[in-house]
Amino acid sequence: MRDLRSYLETLPDSQLERVSKSVNPAEFDVTAILQNLENEDRYPAVLFENPTDIEGRETDFRLISNVFADRRRIAQALDLSTDEWRMETSLEYGRRETNRQEPVVVDTDDAPVMEDAVPDLTHLPVVRHHRLDPAPYINMTPTMKDPESGVYNVAFLRNMVKGGEEMGIHMSPRHNFRIYKTNEDRGERTRMAVTIGHHPSYYLGALTLAGFEVDEYDVIGGMFGDPLRLTPSKTWGDEFLVPADAEVIVEAEVLPEVRETEAPFGEFPGYYGPQRLKPVVEVKNVVCRSDPIFQHVFVGHKDVATLGGVPKEGGIYNDIQGRVPSVEQVHLPSSGCGRFRCYVSLEQTTEGEAKHAALQALASSDFIKHVVVVDEDVDAFDEEEVLWAQSTRVRADEDIDIINGVKGNTLDPSVRGEVATSKIIIDATKPVDEQYPPVLDIPEDALERMTLTEYLD
Repeated sequence: MRDLRSYLETLPDSQLERVSKSVNPAEFDVTAILQNLENEDRYPAVLFENPTDIEGRETDFRLISNVFADRRRIAQALDLSTDEWRMETSLEYGRRETNRQEPVVVDTDDAPVMEDAVPDLTHLPVVRHHRLDPAPYINMTPTMKDPESGVYNVAFLRNMVKGGEEMGIHMSPRHNFRIYKTNEDRGERTRMAVTIGHHPSYYLGALTLAGFEVDEYDVIGGMFGDPLRLTPSKTWGDEFLVPADAEVIVEAEVLPEVRETEAPFGEFPGYYGPQRLKPVVEVKNVVCRSDPIFQHVFVGHKDVATLGGVPKEGGIYNDIQGRVPSVEQVHLPSSGCGRFRCYVSLEQTTEGEAKHAALQALASSDFIKHVVVVDEDVDAFDEEEVLWAQSTRVRADEDIDIINGVKGNTLDPSVRGEVATSKIIIDATKPVDEQYPPVLDIPEDALERMTLTEYLD
């Protein structure tokens, strides 16, 4: 069985910090600890063993956060060694993303998530993240079901807790919003199940770049390497299936033609998203395990940047390789929030290949704004090397292209209007037909001979 707790058991003490003292997630206690760790350049997963609920009451919950802040933990979730955290992790994601497995359905008696329930949202240890956030937010993955095809879509969406049985939801114009609009145009509610707490590969699968017609429960099965176990929901039964091995599931319905103020909320770019009128969610049931672990991602920080980057790297690599086979690495660094900047390394044999690869990267994800292409001697996962190549191999009049009027992302603070923006390609590769000075190096035999352990006192 792949679930959150089995994964946490595999983490060494160096990768998992425990907080035994009582904390109040709704009063910034959790994010303050995470920020203090970040200020020391430390990114462990953190398990809070005694969080209070929204009302400040003691709970039976534990709370886990920062699981995705270190790529080594993502590598481990994909059954790789912690040394294989660079392109190996991205490629393994890309391989699993296309190796989909249909889920299996189990009875509710065999579903740990159906062991217990809480009366409403106020009994959950929901986190208030940043100073201007007006309320605690559940920021894990709602699942929606397309009423026409029946496929399930899983995505990270923020849900503002407005009371025990009401939330406000923000949706960008993507797959989940398409499902909601289809239902709204019919005057119907949109069923939604928020999965809070599961194996990391569940959430990696939720970030697939697969098309709307793909059932993302199948993609998650591919990430697992085994079929995802589903069970009938408490609210809708067999008509809407939910992950059997989750920790907590909020079953709810998004109301048609109802809008209320939502936000501001500290979002992944590191800025507060503005207040807007957004759909309202009516909570129907909150089911959970008998000793549940509530999960949270630290949005606007490395936890979410890394989580956002890895799934895109694998898919973008696959897309580029189909057109430029010499591609070697694709990396979406934390400096670009794991979404806006893309570094591509390749062995360029013909002039124009670098720009061809860059254009394919832009086409693969509308999040990406800046693509920097480097030669194979530059490590795309070492930002200092990328910037060195950009500084020493780029002629601004020839190697920089700006593309205007391209679809971006609604949460990008630089966007003008709804989603239109400009994008840039920087070709930081050496010219194919010109002799370039050799890069500095030290003889390999000297490096092997002069070991630090032997010569440093």
